[in-house]
Amino acid sequence: MRICIYGGGNLGHVVAGFIAAKSNLEVVLLTRHPEKWSKQLLIDCPDGQLRGTLYGIYGRAEQAVSQADVVLLCLPGFSIREGLQQIKPFLPHQTAVGSVVCSTGFFFAAQEILSPTTPLFGFQRVPFISRIVEYGHRARLMGYKNSLKMAVEHSDNPKKLCLLFEQLLATPVALLHSHYEASLTNSNPLLHPARLYTLWKDWHEGISYDRNPLFYEEWTDEASQTLIDMDQEFFQLLNTLPISPGSIPPILDYYESHDAPSLTHKLRSIEAFKGISSPMKGINGRYIPDFQSRYFTEDFPYGLAIIQKLLYEKRIPAPTINRVCQWGLEKIKSYNQ
Repeated sequence: MRICIYGGGNLGHVVAGFIAAKSNLEVVLLTRHPEKWSKQLLIDCPDGQLRGTLYGIYGRAEQAVSQADVVLLCLPGFSIREGLQQIKPFLPHQTAVGSVVCSTGFFFAAQEILSPTTPLFGFQRVPFISRIVEYGHRARLMGYKNSLKMAVEHSDNPKKLCLLFEQLLATPVALLHSHYEASLTNSNPLLHPARLYTLWKDWHEGISYDRNPLFYEEWTDEASQTLIDMDQEFFQLLNTLPISPGSIPPILDYYESHDAPSLTHKLRSIEAFKGISSPMKGINGRYIPDFQSRYFTEDFPYGLAIIQKLLYEKRIPAPTINRVCQWGLEKIKSYNQ
Protein backbone atom coordinates (compact mmCIF):
# COMPACT_ATOMS: atom_id res chain seq x y z
CA MET A 1 0.00 0.00 0.00
CA ARG A 2 1.18 3.51 -0.80
CA ILE A 3 0.25 6.65 1.11
CA CYS A 4 1.00 10.14 -0.17
CA ILE A 5 1.55 12.88 2.42
CA TYR A 6 0.80 16.21 0.76
CA GLY A 7 2.48 19.13 2.49
CA GLY A 8 5.89 19.80 3.98
CA GLY A 9 5.04 21.88 7.02
CA ASN A 10 5.32 20.96 10.69
CA LEU A 11 2.65 18.26 10.52
CA GLY A 12 3.84 16.98 7.13
CA HIS A 13 7.29 16.33 8.55
CA VAL A 14 6.10 14.46 11.64
CA VAL A 15 3.24 12.53 10.03
CA ALA A 16 5.40 11.36 7.11
CA GLY A 17 8.32 10.44 9.35
CA PHE A 18 6.16 8.72 11.96
CA ILE A 19 4.23 6.59 9.46
CA ALA A 20 7.39 5.72 7.54
CA ALA A 21 9.10 4.61 10.75
CA LYS A 22 6.16 2.73 12.24
CA SER A 23 4.72 0.92 9.19
CA ASN A 24 5.71 -1.03 6.11
CA LEU A 25 3.77 1.26 3.77
CA GLU A 26 5.41 3.08 0.89
CA VAL A 27 5.30 6.67 2.13
CA VAL A 28 5.73 9.33 -0.55
CA LEU A 29 5.75 13.08 -0.07
CA LEU A 30 4.34 15.83 -2.29
CA THR A 31 5.96 19.18 -1.56
CA ARG A 32 6.84 22.43 -3.28
CA HIS A 33 10.49 21.96 -2.32
CA PRO A 34 11.46 18.32 -3.00
CA GLU A 35 15.09 19.31 -3.51
CA LYS A 36 15.37 20.30 0.17
CA TRP A 37 14.29 16.93 1.52
CA SER A 38 16.22 13.86 2.57
CA LYS A 39 14.63 10.43 2.27
CA GLN A 40 15.75 9.82 5.86
CA LEU A 41 13.57 11.70 8.34
CA LEU A 42 14.45 11.96 12.02
CA ILE A 43 11.56 12.50 14.43
CA ASP A 44 12.39 13.46 18.01
CA CYS A 45 9.67 12.08 20.30
CA PRO A 46 9.07 12.47 24.04
CA ASP A 47 10.11 8.82 24.47
CA GLY A 48 13.00 8.61 22.00
CA GLN A 49 13.83 9.13 18.35
CA LEU A 50 12.30 7.62 15.22
CA ARG A 51 13.93 7.27 11.81
CA GLY A 52 11.61 7.02 8.81
CA THR A 53 12.59 6.32 5.21
CA LEU A 54 10.48 7.95 2.53
CA TYR A 55 9.84 5.93 -0.63
CA GLY A 56 9.72 9.00 -2.83
CA ILE A 57 9.76 12.80 -2.70
CA TYR A 58 8.00 14.67 -5.49
CA GLY A 59 7.18 18.18 -6.56
CA ARG A 60 4.50 17.25 -9.11
CA ALA A 61 1.07 15.90 -8.20
CA GLU A 62 1.05 13.37 -11.05
CA GLN A 63 4.19 11.67 -9.73
CA ALA A 64 3.01 11.59 -6.14
CA VAL A 65 -0.64 10.55 -6.30
CA SER A 66 -1.08 8.51 -9.50
CA GLN A 67 -0.21 5.27 -7.70
CA ALA A 68 -1.34 6.20 -4.21
CA ASP A 69 -3.99 4.24 -2.32
CA VAL A 70 -4.41 7.05 0.22
CA VAL A 71 -3.65 10.77 0.02
CA LEU A 72 -3.39 12.65 3.32
CA LEU A 73 -3.32 16.45 3.13
CA CYS A 74 -1.17 18.20 5.72
CA LEU A 75 -1.91 21.63 4.31
CA PRO A 76 -2.92 24.96 5.84
CA GLY A 77 -6.48 26.09 5.28
CA PHE A 78 -5.61 28.59 2.57
CA SER A 79 -3.98 25.82 0.48
CA ILE A 80 -6.73 23.19 0.71
CA ARG A 81 -8.72 24.17 -2.39
CA GLU A 82 -5.65 24.63 -4.56
CA GLY A 83 -4.21 21.34 -3.34
CA LEU A 84 -7.38 19.42 -4.16
CA GLN A 85 -7.52 20.95 -7.63
CA GLN A 86 -3.90 19.94 -8.27
CA ILE A 87 -4.37 16.28 -7.37
CA LYS A 88 -7.85 15.82 -8.89
CA PRO A 89 -6.72 14.96 -12.48
CA PHE A 90 -4.34 12.24 -11.28
CA LEU A 91 -6.33 10.49 -8.55
CA PRO A 92 -6.89 6.78 -9.21
CA HIS A 93 -10.45 5.53 -8.85
CA GLN A 94 -11.32 4.87 -5.19
CA THR A 95 -8.14 6.44 -3.81
CA ALA A 96 -9.14 7.88 -0.42
CA VAL A 97 -8.38 11.56 0.14
CA GLY A 98 -8.26 13.06 3.58
CA SER A 99 -6.97 15.89 5.71
CA VAL A 100 -4.98 15.74 8.91
CA VAL A 101 -7.29 18.42 10.28
CA CYS A 102 -10.71 19.41 8.94
CA SER A 103 -11.60 22.57 10.82
CA THR A 104 -10.28 24.68 7.91
CA GLY A 105 -12.98 23.57 5.47
CA PHE A 106 -11.59 20.36 3.95
CA PHE A 107 -14.89 18.48 3.60
CA PHE A 108 -16.76 21.47 2.18
CA ALA A 109 -14.06 22.03 -0.47
CA ALA A 110 -13.52 18.33 -1.27
CA GLN A 111 -17.21 17.66 -1.84
CA GLU A 112 -17.29 20.55 -4.27
CA ILE A 113 -14.05 19.79 -6.17
CA LEU A 114 -13.54 16.02 -6.23
CA SER A 115 -15.64 13.26 -7.76
CA PRO A 116 -18.70 12.29 -5.69
CA THR A 117 -17.33 8.73 -5.60
CA THR A 118 -13.99 9.73 -4.03
CA PRO A 119 -13.78 8.40 -0.46
CA LEU A 120 -13.12 11.28 1.92
CA PHE A 121 -11.84 11.25 5.48
CA GLY A 122 -10.52 13.70 8.01
CA PHE A 123 -9.58 14.13 11.64
CA GLN A 124 -11.36 16.23 14.21
CA ARG A 125 -8.06 17.26 15.81
CA VAL A 126 -4.45 16.93 14.68
CA PRO A 127 -2.82 13.69 15.85
CA PHE A 128 0.44 15.33 16.94
CA ILE A 129 1.82 18.64 18.09
CA SER A 130 4.69 19.11 15.68
CA ARG A 131 7.62 21.42 15.03
CA ILE A 132 10.29 21.42 12.33
CA VAL A 133 13.85 21.23 13.65
CA GLU A 134 15.70 21.15 10.30
CA TYR A 135 13.55 21.50 7.20
CA GLY A 136 13.34 18.30 5.19
CA HIS A 137 15.53 16.37 7.62
CA ARG A 138 14.34 16.50 11.21
CA ALA A 139 11.26 17.40 13.24
CA ARG A 140 9.98 17.19 16.79
CA LEU A 141 6.85 15.36 17.89
CA MET A 142 5.95 17.38 20.98
CA GLY A 143 2.76 15.67 22.08
CA TYR A 144 0.41 12.77 21.32
CA LYS A 145 -3.36 12.55 21.60
CA ASN A 146 -4.75 9.69 23.71
CA SER A 147 -7.36 9.04 21.02
CA LEU A 148 -8.47 10.43 17.68
CA LYS A 149 -11.82 10.92 15.96
CA MET A 150 -12.24 10.67 12.21
CA ALA A 151 -15.08 11.35 9.80
CA VAL A 152 -15.46 9.30 6.60
CA GLU A 153 -17.72 10.04 3.64
CA HIS A 154 -18.40 8.17 0.34
CA SER A 155 -16.77 4.96 1.54
CA ASP A 156 -18.19 1.43 1.52
CA ASN A 157 -16.06 0.54 4.52
CA PRO A 158 -15.41 3.57 6.74
CA LYS A 159 -14.31 1.44 9.68
CA LYS A 160 -11.51 0.00 7.54
CA LEU A 161 -10.07 3.49 7.07
CA CYS A 162 -10.32 4.14 10.80
CA LEU A 163 -8.50 0.90 11.55
CA LEU A 164 -5.79 1.73 9.02
CA PHE A 165 -5.00 5.05 10.70
CA GLU A 166 -5.30 3.54 14.14
CA GLN A 167 -2.41 1.30 13.13
CA LEU A 168 -0.42 3.97 11.27
CA LEU A 169 -0.66 6.57 14.05
CA ALA A 170 -0.49 4.07 16.93
CA THR A 171 -3.56 5.73 18.49
CA PRO A 172 -7.17 4.56 18.91
CA VAL A 173 -9.39 6.11 16.21
CA ALA A 174 -13.18 6.42 16.61
CA LEU A 175 -15.53 6.90 13.67
CA LEU A 176 -17.62 10.07 13.77
CA HIS A 177 -21.28 10.25 12.77
CA SER A 178 -20.88 12.94 10.10
CA HIS A 179 -18.27 15.23 8.56
CA TYR A 180 -19.71 18.15 10.55
CA GLU A 181 -18.28 16.54 13.66
CA ALA A 182 -14.78 16.90 12.21
CA SER A 183 -15.29 20.14 10.30
CA LEU A 184 -16.67 22.15 13.20
CA THR A 185 -14.24 21.45 16.00
CA ASN A 186 -13.95 23.97 18.80
CA SER A 187 -10.18 23.54 18.90
CA ASN A 188 -7.94 26.03 17.02
CA PRO A 189 -10.78 27.97 15.31
CA LEU A 190 -11.99 29.11 18.74
CA LEU A 191 -8.92 28.60 20.92
CA HIS A 192 -6.46 30.77 18.98
CA PRO A 193 -8.82 33.67 18.13
CA ALA A 194 -9.96 33.95 21.76
CA ARG A 195 -6.39 34.45 22.91
CA LEU A 196 -5.40 36.73 20.01
CA TYR A 197 -8.42 38.97 20.50
CA THR A 198 -7.82 39.45 24.22
CA LEU A 199 -4.12 40.05 23.63
CA TRP A 200 -4.46 42.75 21.00
CA LYS A 201 -8.06 43.98 20.68
CA ASP A 202 -6.86 47.45 21.76
CA TRP A 203 -3.72 47.44 19.61
CA HIS A 204 -3.22 50.13 16.96
CA GLU A 205 -0.39 51.54 14.90
CA GLY A 206 2.27 53.05 17.13
CA ILE A 207 1.92 50.56 19.99
CA SER A 208 4.85 48.19 20.54
CA TYR A 209 5.86 45.87 23.37
CA ASP A 210 9.12 45.16 25.12
CA ARG A 211 8.60 41.38 25.11
CA ASN A 212 6.72 38.57 23.37
CA PRO A 213 4.40 36.79 25.83
CA LEU A 214 4.11 33.02 25.81
CA PHE A 215 0.88 32.08 24.09
CA TYR A 216 -0.30 29.42 26.54
CA GLU A 217 1.88 29.72 29.65
CA GLU A 218 0.71 33.33 30.08
CA TRP A 219 -2.90 32.63 29.07
CA THR A 220 -5.37 34.87 30.94
CA ASP A 221 -8.77 34.49 32.56
CA GLU A 222 -10.12 37.02 30.07
CA ALA A 223 -9.04 34.75 27.19
CA SER A 224 -10.61 31.77 28.97
CA GLN A 225 -13.95 33.54 29.46
CA THR A 226 -13.97 34.68 25.83
CA LEU A 227 -13.31 31.10 24.75
CA ILE A 228 -16.10 29.78 26.99
CA ASP A 229 -18.56 32.35 25.62
CA MET A 230 -17.63 31.50 22.03
CA ASP A 231 -17.97 27.80 22.80
CA GLN A 232 -21.50 28.29 24.14
CA GLU A 233 -22.51 30.03 20.90
CA PHE A 234 -20.81 27.28 18.93
CA PHE A 235 -22.90 24.64 20.68
CA GLN A 236 -26.11 26.44 19.76
CA LEU A 237 -25.06 25.79 16.14
CA LEU A 238 -24.21 22.14 16.78
CA ASN A 239 -27.70 21.57 18.19
CA THR A 240 -29.14 22.31 14.73
CA LEU A 241 -26.85 19.93 12.79
CA PRO A 242 -26.71 16.11 12.35
CA ILE A 243 -24.17 15.64 15.10
CA SER A 244 -24.29 12.87 17.66
CA PRO A 245 -24.27 13.91 21.33
CA GLY A 246 -20.80 13.83 22.87
CA SER A 247 -18.88 13.66 19.59
CA ILE A 248 -17.59 17.21 20.17
CA PRO A 249 -16.99 17.87 23.87
CA PRO A 250 -17.46 21.38 25.24
CA ILE A 251 -14.23 23.27 25.89
CA LEU A 252 -14.58 22.96 29.67
CA ASP A 253 -15.11 19.21 29.46
CA TYR A 254 -12.26 18.68 27.01
CA TYR A 255 -9.80 20.53 29.23
CA GLU A 256 -11.22 19.04 32.45
CA SER A 257 -12.17 22.47 33.81
CA HIS A 258 -15.28 24.07 35.29
CA ASP A 259 -14.81 27.84 34.91
CA ALA A 260 -12.48 30.47 33.45
CA PRO A 261 -9.78 30.33 36.18
CA SER A 262 -9.56 26.53 36.09
CA LEU A 263 -9.37 26.58 32.28
CA THR A 264 -6.56 29.14 32.48
CA HIS A 265 -4.67 26.95 34.92
CA LYS A 266 -5.12 23.91 32.67
CA LEU A 267 -3.97 25.62 29.47
CA ARG A 268 -0.94 27.09 31.23
CA SER A 269 0.10 23.67 32.53
CA ILE A 270 -0.09 21.50 29.38
CA GLU A 271 3.44 20.26 28.73
CA ALA A 272 3.15 20.18 24.94
CA PHE A 273 2.05 23.84 24.92
CA LYS A 274 5.07 25.12 26.83
CA GLY A 275 7.57 27.41 25.15
CA ILE A 276 5.20 28.53 22.37
CA SER A 277 5.49 32.27 21.75
CA SER A 278 2.72 34.56 20.56
CA PRO A 279 2.65 35.49 16.85
CA MET A 280 4.69 38.69 16.91
CA LYS A 281 7.53 40.20 14.91
CA GLY A 282 10.48 42.16 16.18
CA ILE A 283 11.14 45.73 15.08
CA ASN A 284 14.08 47.69 16.51
CA GLY A 285 14.17 45.57 19.64
CA ARG A 286 10.42 45.87 20.23
CA TYR A 287 7.50 43.61 19.27
CA ILE A 288 4.24 44.11 17.40
CA PRO A 289 1.52 41.58 16.42
CA ASP A 290 2.20 39.58 13.25
CA PHE A 291 -1.09 39.66 11.36
CA GLN A 292 0.50 37.58 8.59
CA SER A 293 0.97 34.66 10.97
CA ARG A 294 -1.07 31.50 10.33
CA TYR A 295 -2.68 32.08 13.72
CA PHE A 296 -4.48 34.87 11.86
CA THR A 297 -4.48 33.87 8.16
CA GLU A 298 -5.75 30.34 8.87
CA ASP A 299 -7.78 30.33 12.07
CA PHE A 300 -9.93 33.35 11.22
CA PRO A 301 -10.89 33.02 7.50
CA TYR A 302 -10.63 29.21 7.32
CA GLY A 303 -11.84 28.36 10.81
CA LEU A 304 -13.87 30.86 12.79
CA ALA A 305 -15.41 32.47 9.68
CA ILE A 306 -16.82 29.10 8.56
CA ILE A 307 -18.52 28.74 11.94
CA GLN A 308 -19.77 32.33 11.79
CA LYS A 309 -21.24 31.75 8.31
CA LEU A 310 -23.19 28.70 9.48
CA LEU A 311 -24.44 30.60 12.53
CA TYR A 312 -25.66 33.37 10.25
CA GLU A 313 -27.40 30.90 7.93
CA LYS A 314 -29.13 29.32 10.93
CA ARG A 315 -30.05 32.78 12.29
CA ILE A 316 -28.38 32.03 15.62
CA PRO A 317 -27.22 35.09 17.61
CA ALA A 318 -23.47 34.89 18.29
CA PRO A 319 -22.26 38.27 19.60
CA THR A 320 -18.89 37.05 20.91
CA ILE A 321 -17.98 35.06 17.80
CA ASN A 322 -19.13 37.92 15.58
CA ARG A 323 -17.06 40.47 17.51
CA VAL A 324 -13.90 38.34 17.58
CA CYS A 325 -14.22 37.20 13.97
CA GLN A 326 -14.84 40.70 12.63
CA TRP A 327 -11.80 42.02 14.51
CA GLY A 328 -9.52 39.29 13.16
CA LEU A 329 -10.71 39.56 9.56
CA GLU A 330 -10.29 43.34 9.61
CA LYS A 331 -6.71 42.99 10.89
CA ILE A 332 -5.90 40.43 8.17
CA LYS A 333 -7.39 42.66 5.47
CA SER A 334 -5.49 45.73 6.71
CA TYR A 335 -2.08 44.09 7.06
CA ASN A 336 -2.01 41.44 4.31
CA GLN A 337 -2.55 43.54 1.18
